Parts: sequence; C-alpha cells; structure tokens
Amino acid sequence: MLTWGPRRISLRLVLRLPEKNEQRTLRKRPISFVVAVLLVLALLAPNRTEAQRLEFIRDAEIENSIRAYSTPLFQAAGLSPSAIQLYLVKDNSLNAFVSGGQNIFIHTGLLLAADDPLEVIGVIAHETGHISGGHIAGRTDALEAAQTQALIATILGLGAAVATGQGGLAAAGASTGQDLAIKGLFRYTRTQESAADQAAVNYLTATGQSPKGMLRFMDRIAGQEVLLSSSQDPYLRTHPLTQDRVRFMEDQTAKSPYKDQPADPEFVAMHDRTRAKLIGFLQPLQKVLRTYPETDTSLPARYARAIAYYQVPDLEKALPLVDGLIAEHPNDPYFHELKGQMFFENGRIAEALPELEKAVELLPSAAPIRRLLAQAQIEINAPDMDREALENLQQLLRKEPSNSFAWRLLAIAHGRLGNEDMTSLALAEAAFARGAYQEARDRAQRAQKLFKSGTPASLRAQDLEIEADRRMKKLN
Repeated sequence: MLTWGPRRISLRLVLRLPEKNEQRTLRKRPISFVVAVLLVLALLAPNRTEAQRLEFIRDAEIENSIRAYSTPLFQAAGLSPSAIQLYLVKDNSLNAFVSGGQNIFIHTGLLLAADDPLEVIGVIAHETGHISGGHIAGRTDALEAAQTQALIATILGLGAAVATGQGGLAAAGASTGQDLAIKGLFRYTRTQESAADQAAVNYLTATGQSPKGMLRFMDRIAGQEVLLSSSQDPYLRTHPLTQDRVRFMEDQTAKSPYKDQPADPEFVAMHDRTRAKLIGFLQPLQKVLRTYPETDTSLPARYARAIAYYQVPDLEKALPLVDGLIAEHPNDPYFHELKGQMFFENGRIAEALPELEKAVELLPSAAPIRRLLAQAQIEINAPDMDREALENLQQLLRKEPSNSFAWRLLAIAHGRLGNEDMTSLALAEAAFARGAYQEARDRAQRAQKLFKSGTPASLRAQDLEIEADRRMKKLN
C-alpha cells in the first residue's frame, strides 16, 4: 500500500495529548506508502545554490523486494544485511547512492526504467562495492552521524508530517538533513568506481547471477555522456562512466559462467509488481491505462489499474479489481493492505480494520503496514482499540526505534488510556527520534518526575535526557 502527500483529505479526528491538555487535529493521510518532501541543496547541480526537492517513499512491498535482491549481495560482500538500510527516493531520474555510512538510496526512476531486476541488482551490487571498499568512511564524522540519524528518523516517521498536515514537522527534519545530503553526495573517483565494478562482478558471480544487467545499465546511461551536465541523470554525474569501465564490464560479462543465466523468476515477479505499483500511484489514470490497458489481464496490470482507479477516486472500479486479486491470492498481504488503505482513506475505518489485520497477520514484520493498522485502531477511538494499537506500536518500535510518528501515535494511545507518565515518555522519544534534542531533553526531564525512581521507564527517561543533552552540545 502506498501513501504519499499531498493528497485529498476530508475526514478529521481530534486526538488529545493529556500532557498539555491540548487537542491535536490529525488529518487523515495514507501511511503505508508515504512521501515526505525535504528541501536539500543539490550538491552536484551546476549551480550548488539551486535547491532540489528530495521526496522519500515508504512502502512495505517495494522495500521487501529490494531487500530480497540485496541480501545475497550483502552476504557475499561479508556485510551484515541488517546493518545496511535501504531507502526509496521519489524521483524520475536514474540514480542510486550511498550516504552516511551504510545507507543506500535508490530513485524510483531507476526502478521504473529497468527492464528486469538484473539491472537493479547490478546497481545495488555496485553500491555495495562502495560500502565494502570503505569509499565514504572518511566522510562520516560525528556531526554527519548525528545528521544521518535525524534524516533516517525523518524517513521512518514520514507519517508525522503527512498525517497531521503540519508541513513544519517535515521541514524540521529537512533542515537537519541538508548537510547530510551535501556531504553524502560526492563524486567517486575513477579508482573507486573501478574497484566498485570489480567488487560488484565478484558479488554477482558469488550469488550465481549474470552481470548482463549491470552492463545493460551502463549502456543505458552511456549515451548521456554527450549531454550537458544539467541534462544528465544524477547517476552519471556521481558515478563517472569511462570507456575503460564499459570495456571491463563487457569483458567480465563475456567471461562470466552465469552470463546467460536469467533473473530469478521470483525476482522478475517482484520487479513487475514494483513497477506496476509505482506507475499506479505516481502517474495519472490515463497514462496508467495506456501502459496497462483494460485488455491486459495480467496480475501487474490489474494491480496498477486498481491503484490508479482508487486514486481518482473510483472505488466502484478499484474494489472489484483488488477483490479479484485477493480471491486468486488470499494469502498475499499486500493485496489486503491495499484494500485496507482504500477503505481507510475514504473514511470507512471499520471496513479497513479486518483487511489491515489480515495483512499484519500474514506479514508481521512489515512496519509500514503495522503502523497503518495502529493508526486505524486509534481512529476508532475506543479503549479496546487503543490497547490493541499500543501492542502494535510497541512491536513496530522494537523494529524501528527511530520512528518518530510511531512514538507520537503511542503517546496518543497512552494518553487516551490515562497513562500520563508513559505519554510524556513517548513524546520525549518522538522528539529525540526526529532530532529535536532540546525538546526531547525537556520532555524527558518532565517524564522522570512522573515515574517511580529506579524503574525501567525512569531510567530510560534519564538516558534520553543525557543523550539528548550530549547531542545538543555536539551539534553546537
């Protein structure tokens, strides 16, 4: 399920945060596929003072697909897959880059342009080569490390800005993330590019995959070299392509024992669904219908049309399509998630709940889906649902402890249930996660007064206060 903003919103819900006895109005926004707008300086633009919008997407299905492509490569490189984070940037250009240590950012334009998953896998293998080669290690100082955490918290907590309609929340994260983007996006040297190419070939060979996709991607961008820098895709500007690199890949592809090995059929299916989903959510209906006409009854085509129709919105056409997909694949969590999102965004919360519950049951590890379920439960505004939301959010936060929006939802649930102390602590956690360290310190100090001394919650509040104060001093 994709959630992104800005989108049409009509329903509103008043939620109380007892710590200040204030009322906060949350505007409903889709949460599973979320795009937040961050204003950052484009380091590699011809004029570095020009601003470029970076929009980040969260979607469980696409994230899991890219994770499936990446995990064997990370293992082949001797890296811990869980230590490397993958993020989606909503941008039509071809690009992928590494920033802040072990964070890989992939543009949606690359996913849409790739003919098959081998091209995407080749790019990821190359970026993995930069990580394993330590090509950006010298760029990560203490300040950038702090900014990296703030940017990641912004991406994880995109729902805070989108769901509340408060653009200031996104802007706060953006200002913290600017320097990170500037420091992280730099030109790799030719030596580093060649080393990453060699490493990528090694990882592809170790995983029994063809390097043809990587070569096809090089061919795809090679024609742009004659263009002005401003017209080139960012990938070419950040990863300079030389004839030596192309010849190397041609030679390695010819020698590879897997040169004619087709992509894993499961990866092909993932790639086709990823493209259909992105097209359905990000392109206008008429363009979707040209790409996937009504005569096309394949699964990706129906998936894309279901998404595009509900975006209009036209649930009379969208729901039968998603119902047909569910009938054929009753245990596919993403189809249940999509149906739940359709109901959720149209104010039919009671109908959304069973679909989202089914999706979480089928895929408990999917944080974006669990977050949407928790939000739906909170919007029911009943004590039983608030308690269920608490459980879902606690599980989500064990997986994503820097998810600032999840902490805010947790504060709302605790507040409704009369847990003033836990509400205060959750708000301190939310502030810390989004990099608002002074607010986090102040809220943590107040939370300590509400807990019995020596309890785990009291100790956590103390730790938050100390760490927030330390980071404030470091940033200053």
